[in-house]
Amino acid sequence: MDEHQNPQEAANSAKDHVKSAADDFKAAATAKAEEIRRAAEQKAEELRQAAESKAREFRGVAEGAWSDARSKAKTWQTEGEAYVRENPTKAVFIALGLGFLLGLMFRK
Repeated sequence: MDEHQNPQEAANSAKDHVKSAADDFKAAATAKAEEIRRAAEQKAEELRQAAESKAREFRGVAEGAWSDARSKAKTWQTEGEAYVRENPTKAVFIALGLGFLLGLMFRK
């Protein structure tokens, strides 16, 4: 404390010093909060882009699998129709046998 300062002036000076320190702390905290917010937004954007990329990748795989399944089903249908044309009697007996087995399985 200065010899020329009275106790009131010393108290006011200390009060001003504390207020200044509080303002500095508030400004630093606000800046840090803004920095954290920006970093969080950037990370969220990175995660969104990664998720979209994975979704496109999975969609491509699913479309490929669906296309393969449709192609196989068409092939089996075509082969089945050809088999029935070439072996009509055999096909009828196979269908009757399968119907009989299914009837036994689902009978109460």
